[in-house]
Amino acid sequence: MYRYNLPEKFRVLDGSALKIIACITMLIDHAAVCLIFNSILMPNAPIIQGTDLYNLYTFYKVLRAIGRTAFPIYCFLLVEGFFHTKSRSKYALRLLVFGIISEIPFDLCIYNEMWHPSYNNVYFTLFIGLLVIWAWDYFKDRWYIQLPIGAVLLYAAHFFHTDYGWKGVLLIFILYIMHAWRVPQVVFGLCAMSWELPGVILAFIPILFYSGKRGRQLKYFYYIFYPGHLTLLYLLSVYLINRI
Repeated sequence: MYRYNLPEKFRVLDGSALKIIACITMLIDHAAVCLIFNSILMPNAPIIQGTDLYNLYTFYKVLRAIGRTAFPIYCFLLVEGFFHTKSRSKYALRLLVFGIISEIPFDLCIYNEMWHPSYNNVYFTLFIGLLVIWAWDYFKDRWYIQLPIGAVLLYAAHFFHTDYGWKGVLLIFILYIMHAWRVPQVVFGLCAMSWELPGVILAFIPILFYSGKRGRQLKYFYYIFYPGHLTLLYLLSVYLINRI
């Protein structure tokens, strides 16, 4: 039973709906980087106010703001999955495997490089975040074990330069700690992501309207969507660059 929640009649979005919102906004975000910034803006820099490039840059910033919606939703769904999965070990393994699979498509799409070790994809952030809340749950009431493990894993996210880094892992932990209180969960989650304002506000509105139901399950589609859309965007950017 969730406390401090919206009335049931307003909780109209299931897990599947949240995943679709996250996928669409993530696609918008990565398309802005790959197709606009990398393919058009960067080759034609500098960007001067009042020019067509500046107008395109403004549009790019709007798309990136919309894209801030995706990550908090994925973190929220990760926490929900943690409480409902039949096997946490398999859940963690899937995140790790798809992180490895996604790294080359991520580097190609975002950095136009086959290998860019200074920044790694979001699956690794989600994987480390899952390890944090798993350890916190497993060593319940043993803070002298929980705190060192949590600190090491937060540092690991920073050290390996995962997408959103230690701040992303901290968001996952906050959403986990506040799991039973939906409205405070949203408020504290928004505070944790305040450095991404104002776009990140769009993420916590659908979370607030989450019904607690899983919805239609297309599990592996959502896992594959991440490396799949990155690959397609990169190929499209190569085509556009060759056409220009």
